[in-house]
Amino acid sequence: MFENVIGKRSEKVKNIVERGAVKKFAAAIGDLHPIYIDEEFGKLSRYKQNIAPPTFPRVFDYGHIEELQLPSKGLIHGEQTYHYERPLFIGEEIQCYTEVKGYSEKTGSNGKMGILVLTSAGEDMNGQIIFTSKQVVIITEAVRKVMML
Repeated sequence: MFENVIGKRSEKVKNIVERGAVKKFAAAIGDLHPIYIDEEFGKLSRYKQNIAPPTFPRVFDYGHIEELQLPSKGLIHGEQTYHYERPLFIGEEIQCYTEVKGYSEKTGSNGKMGILVLTSAGEDMNGQIIFTSKQVVIITEAVRKVMML
């Protein structure tokens, strides 16, 4: 179903690690550590500023892969991992993009399901990688049928 998009990559999209968004995100995940929200604490930390929580890149815009048309509902978020070279700093601009790394199909008790593997990355404005992410998306039989209509 998606074998033809393996290797396709989105254009880079500029994102900003906004202080207000980080505070809201930290509150939403229930982790109000002062390194994320307290400016004085950030200044006294080893980073000399506030940083974003490790899963904050979930809110970034990674662009669009034209050939990858996924529905907005019905997908299962199978797994996601992050790898950091360094933390995300409050106020910095980063470039984000995503790539289709793999697609396979398996048959289970509820029919055939697709397993889509996506990788994403965030770079500083000089092109240096800050973080990478790997995400597995499961496309159920019911969703596959709707997509084929």
